[in-house]
Amino acid sequence: MRSEAAAQLGGLEMFVSAGKGRGLRARRRFAVGELLFSCPAYVAVLTVSERGSHCDGCFARKEGLSKCGRCKQAFYCNVECQKEDWPMHKLECASMCTFGQNWHPSETVRLTARILAKQKTHPERTQSEKLLAVKEFESHLDKLDNEKRELIQNDIAALHHFYSKHLDYPDNAALVVLFAQVNCNGFTIEDEELSHLGSAIFPDVALMNHSCCPNVIVTYKGTLAEVRAVREIEPGEEIFSSYIDLLYPTEDRNDRLRDSYFFSCDCRECTTKEKDKEKLEICKLNDPPSAETVKDMIRYARNVIEEFRRAKHYKYILCLTLTPLLELLEICELSLDKMGAVFEDSNVYMLHMMYQAMGVCLYVQDWEGALCYGQKIIRPYSKHYPSYSLNVASMWLKLGRLYMALKNRTAGVKALKRAIAIMEVAHGKDHPYISEIKKELEDH
Repeated sequence: MRSEAAAQLGGLEMFVSAGKGRGLRARRRFAVGELLFSCPAYVAVLTVSERGSHCDGCFARKEGLSKCGRCKQAFYCNVECQKEDWPMHKLECASMCTFGQNWHPSETVRLTARILAKQKTHPERTQSEKLLAVKEFESHLDKLDNEKRELIQNDIAALHHFYSKHLDYPDNAALVVLFAQVNCNGFTIEDEELSHLGSAIFPDVALMNHSCCPNVIVTYKGTLAEVRAVREIEPGEEIFSSYIDLLYPTEDRNDRLRDSYFFSCDCRECTTKEKDKEKLEICKLNDPPSAETVKDMIRYARNVIEEFRRAKHYKYILCLTLTPLLELLEICELSLDKMGAVFEDSNVYMLHMMYQAMGVCLYVQDWEGALCYGQKIIRPYSKHYPSYSLNVASMWLKLGRLYMALKNRTAGVKALKRAIAIMEVAHGKDHPYISEIKKELEDH
């Protein structure tokens, strides 16, 4: 057990949170927008689709990146970035050369391979593990059902298949534990528009417990995680982040938490369910729909969201051609028509499908279509999400850029400034994303 002095980090301390296990607690007051702490990635992997536009080492977005001379699939800012990343990239470099187009391990497999390599080369604690070590991660192994265990075995098989040269493997039981730990404690790194950039392990950040009323937000500066207050935090108060998208009603949020993290939330939002009525707003009709009709439509909405997720995976990710994309847009439009007979546009299930439709429009460069959906989304988003939400900031940002592209500078400036106001709290005023947006304003 670490000493109390060793379990502290600049005004924060690890403690035992009632009913939650380990947690993080404030030892002093933090103001809104203040940086509580930052944590470099223990390991990180850039998503394959962003190679060439972001550095594989530091995740910086820039033009003119230099490619790895061997595999020609990894790109770097400079020689320094390439050398720093080589101990990790060498796990994949030869394998990518060998498999060519057939090299396709998941990000979870790639991340786990890097953890195994890092644990061998750095058995001591790293700068990412000031409070919590990777080996101390919770695995929830006893809560895994057969389906999750089978998925882990598939990942283990892929690990052996794609990584044979540079890794020393522990036995199967130890690998099951490690994959379970990664599944519960991994982070998704996103850019300013919440587009997926990669996956990473941030041990000290993983110490924070979840709340649907979070008092901090996690953002990223390359492969550095930064944790900032989005509410005033008093000494002795527990630090809570959110593990999930907070748009959805209480039942949906807790279904997601139970499925991915094996617990239900007991925060004020989940106890009172005070936002659920607004989030599930029903059409105001002379003859309002029956409770059973509403229940059936909620069930339909949940099913169509899952169907769209699967369709998106196969058509949008694997086959980025116009016809499948238009089929996805048709799914969105048909579901919106059906749900619109019962739900208001501000209903979160309507918003979900509008957001998906907007994404397809953006991909096929239908700027007017994307703007139309975005305009319907932004006000309900601002109502349903907490203050300083990245989802709201990213929507204002998308709207601002769309307005600018469509030569509506007045609306574009207003939207971009709204995005900046949120991001200056969530990301910090000196974040490169904010500098880029301010330059966009100057250039227009």
